[in-house]
Amino acid sequence: MSHKKVILNKKGRLDYDFYNKEIQEFQVKLVTLQNWIKETNAKVVVIFEGRDAAGKGGVIKRITEKLNPRICKVVALGTPTEKEKTQWYFQRYVQQLPAGGEMVLFDRSWYNRAGVERVMGFCTTDEYWEFLRSCPNFERMLIRSGIILIKYWFSISQDEQEKRFQERIKDPTKRWKFSKMDVKSRDKWVEYSMAKDDMFSYTDTKLSPWHVIDTDDKRKARLMTIRHLLDTIPYKDLSPEPFVLPPRKKQKGYVRPPMQEQTFVKDYYKAD
Repeated sequence: MSHKKVILNKKGRLDYDFYNKEIQEFQVKLVTLQNWIKETNAKVVVIFEGRDAAGKGGVIKRITEKLNPRICKVVALGTPTEKEKTQWYFQRYVQQLPAGGEMVLFDRSWYNRAGVERVMGFCTTDEYWEFLRSCPNFERMLIRSGIILIKYWFSISQDEQEKRFQERIKDPTKRWKFSKMDVKSRDKWVEYSMAKDDMFSYTDTKLSPWHVIDTDDKRKARLMTIRHLLDTIPYKDLSPEPFVLPPRKKQKGYVRPPMQEQTFVKDYYKAD
């Protein structure tokens, strides 16, 4: 992709108009990527990890905004059930892996064990170390099976995280994003840092590396992630050729029932 002159606003963050033009261009390219995935039966897995409020959801939303949800799927698993707790740890994630012609975006993934489960004590020490030993082999198996695996770690400063937490509390449309777990995690910044460093030491491999994104500037982080994703996957333009619709056929021999028999929603915006 060609380099463009970057425009910043008065706060030193990426200018909105510049960002908006870039994101629209990238979304067109994402549709091209989608067509390639479908036509070649490719299997793509993208993992998004990072601290709370680092911006994972925002990036995922911009990636999927123009895509077919039957091809590009988002997986954000909740707390495991009692049955799932007794299964092989990776089992419930394996069920979400893509078939041919699909891309799956994991909004948090099997790395929960190395992060929140480790820090908050939701797994045993033995389970934690078994995960770190097994994870590189698990990912190697996925890649050798033909899956394109890309891992992103969203890095956010403590001050920026606190700012976003406060914004979520004040905004009724974002308040649902702030949970009791976030309150507990807020006091464990150092513990999460240590857990992330240990996780990287075992799972940041040459075959399956972590790609770190600085997310203090949300707009820049979104563009960087999408651009890197597009640059990483060796896709080609396999989009279908534009076609012209034939003239509509005139319908004959059918009389529709009166419109008055249907229950229409009230026009709340009818001009006075």
